Amino acid sequence: MAIVADSPSNSDRITFEVLLLPALLPAFCQRHCLPVADLLCCPLPPPLSTAYRKMKVKKQKRHRRAVRFYTACFGFREPFKVLCDGTFVYHLLVNRIIPADTALANILGATVKIFTTRCVLAELKSLGDSYSESFNAASNLITARCDHDKRKSAVACITEVIGQKNPEHFFVATQDAELRKKLQEIPGVPVIYALRNSLFLERPSGFQHQFAKTAEEERSHMNEWEYNILKKKKKAAIEEAADASNANESNEDHALDTQVVKANIKRDRTNVKDQVQFKRKRAKGPNPLSCKKKKTDENKNASSEKESKIVDNSTRNRSRKRKRLRKSKNVNEATV
Repeated sequence: MAIVADSPSNSDRITFEVLLLPALLPAFCQRHCLPVADLLCCPLPPPLSTAYRKMKVKKQKRHRRAVRFYTACFGFREPFKVLCDGTFVYHLLVNRIIPADTALANILGATVKIFTTRCVLAELKSLGDSYSESFNAASNLITARCDHDKRKSAVACITEVIGQKNPEHFFVATQDAELRKKLQEIPGVPVIYALRNSLFLERPSGFQHQFAKTAEEERSHMNEWEYNILKKKKKAAIEEAADASNANESNEDHALDTQVVKANIKRDRTNVKDQVQFKRKRAKGPNPLSCKKKKTDENKNASSEKESKIVDNSTRNRSRKRKRLRKSKNVNEATV
């Protein structure tokens, strides 16, 4: 039976998962200041408080910010690889944080692959029957490569696998406080730890922030290798420009020589007999398509006949005109 109660010493709600007997119910209610009638009438737990919700949201934001830092500055990519030691596996089983891959995926916000080493498995096996369940659970994980002929401690093995720069981009999950402090001094090593039944991702240390800042400044400047390459390219470009200028000067000299020769040829053409002399362009006749066609003989005869007819008609018109006769003065006097 699950009961959610408000503790007088703490404002957050506390979840108690207990099997209550009828005789122990009044004592439990009296201890936590709860009325018995409310518990009997309300079998379902009330909703969580707003303070708990705000705390959960802050935790998620903090984890998301840390993951962004490691992905942007150190090149972590999905799916994330988590390297676990024996203490972390034991804590997961004791607190029933299962399945472990989903719990880790909720923290990191992406899919994960869980790894361990042969030295960690050997250490769990040497602890006896009390850690047999942890050994069986860890043996199902992916084994990361560790080149150790003889068994070493889990701390020494994990530090050697991580190295100085964590080339495999592992998230290290451990409950060992000394190992956590040691890993914070190595750049690009995020640490995961558990507290009761919840998991946490540690914030990046000040050393890791400073290392990321200096690395970014170094990337913005050229190193010796890049400087030497740039120097060689500049030298090659200067040599090419010099060759091009020499070629242009030789072409200009050749052009001047040809102009002088042509001028001499124009001045005295009698000396040059074998060379081809180009003719000057002369004015050509008009375009025949743009000119009128010439009149043929038939057209000339027809036009002459038309002209003769016009002349005859004009003469006939003139001859037909009647001439008026004027009476003489003598005739007029006789009539009078």
